[in-house]
Amino acid sequence: MSAIMEETERFRESISFNGSLPQKGYDREILLSEMNAAKQKDANWREGKTWSLVYHKDQQHEAFLKEAYSNYFSENYMNPMAFPSLRRYEHEVVRMCADLLRGDPNVVGTITSGGTESILLAIKTYRDRAREKRKFLRRPNMIVPETVHVAFDKAAHYFDVDIIRAPLDESMCVDTIAVEKLINRNTILLIGSAPNYPYGTVDDITALGRLAKKFKLPLHVDACVGGFMLPFVRELGQDIPAFDFEVPGVTSMSVDVHKYGYAAKGASVILYKNMDFLKYQFVVCSDWCGGVYASPTLHGTRTGGSVAAAWAAMNSIGHTGYVDLARETMAITEKLIQGINAIDGLEVIGYPKMTIFAYLSRDEKLNVFAVADLMEKKGWHIDRQQKPNSLHAMVTINHQTHYQKYLDDLREAVSIARQQPDLAQQGNAAMYGMVAQMPLRGLVKNNVLKMMETMYSSKNDNFANSLDSIGNSKAVDLGVKILTSFSKAKNYLNGLLNSPKR
Repeated sequence: MSAIMEETERFRESISFNGSLPQKGYDREILLSEMNAAKQKDANWREGKTWSLVYHKDQQHEAFLKEAYSNYFSENYMNPMAFPSLRRYEHEVVRMCADLLRGDPNVVGTITSGGTESILLAIKTYRDRAREKRKFLRRPNMIVPETVHVAFDKAAHYFDVDIIRAPLDESMCVDTIAVEKLINRNTILLIGSAPNYPYGTVDDITALGRLAKKFKLPLHVDACVGGFMLPFVRELGQDIPAFDFEVPGVTSMSVDVHKYGYAAKGASVILYKNMDFLKYQFVVCSDWCGGVYASPTLHGTRTGGSVAAAWAAMNSIGHTGYVDLARETMAITEKLIQGINAIDGLEVIGYPKMTIFAYLSRDEKLNVFAVADLMEKKGWHIDRQQKPNSLHAMVTINHQTHYQKYLDDLREAVSIARQQPDLAQQGNAAMYGMVAQMPLRGLVKNNVLKMMETMYSSKNDNFANSLDSIGNSKAVDLGVKILTSFSKAKNYLNGLLNSPKR
């Protein structure tokens, strides 16, 4: 054992947790060594092993962001008047995003902690606006594509707005004819994605804009993923449909600076066409004994570091830098798509417009979730999807030197999964397969809630990264048995219906 490993092990053994604060604080070097050791079990994003979560440009950019963030490490942006430099940064980030998305000088907005907060704020804003302008509104609802980001479900849950899902057309974009049929007297908002998270396709925002104008409804475009990629891909000559404020009817957009803007985590922007919309996002309390309180976003305390780092990232990369990043990342994406489509049994879904896509199995004997399990054994962190069962990828510039290894490992995993079909009934493949196929979705929801309860239980001290680590082996076994029973019953009924004696 090397000296470093021995020292790390000694540090690890000296730290114990008994549910309370340590009686005496540990040495800082010991704690940092413990943290560095613990990170070894985390997803290896530095070597391109993740296909979501982390957007890493390069080491120099990372060091620069850390310095920019650290300059405002302690500042609390809850009160903009106390920190005019942060107010300046927020204003300029909002203006740059508005210009990038073809907004006019009237476009306004705020920096938020991430895409989910931006989306939550948009739904809160439109609900409150509808309540004021439509006195007889009963149960407000929003019409969303089936592929809309799950943050809209969270917003619907938090703000008591019904969510109505419109189906997709053959291009894996929302069916705008279906959207029009779903609009009713309680509809307060239409949603489109540019692009959607599952497949990377861009909804027909122009058609949705026409519907918004026709029915006098606001239209929000979720460009959290695409806001810092689609404008530059369009500039490179790619066929990108209109999706931003140039489309008549678009009243708001969400865009994440901490994704393809390559800022530090905790930086998104919510933009509105004008102040007539943004004002409904604000909360003002005038009667609190602690004084008059006004808040522009969901958070009270707002970290100054992420605001400063977003401003620093955008100004350091610049327009030309983002164009170059888009060009290089699209080249990686095209090679990945071509490589995946060339693997027997696999096929990329639809026609992605940028650096995000999913692929599925066209071979009944090839379980795509078993392929995912095999890839994870090789160190890749794989995101799984359902409806249809598929694997997901968000490509960044960090994959430039790793994508070929991914394709090589994927070919091998496909070969093994095809040769060993029983892998579909083991590990995470069985669990995800069960979740995707279970006809009783309430049962799925209840089981996932149980998983969350176990994960966040006061007694849980298992922090491994597999589903089995939170006690799901029994759930998998039970789910497989239930699915088998459903399958047998379905086959039996089909046999009766198709019987020549009938």
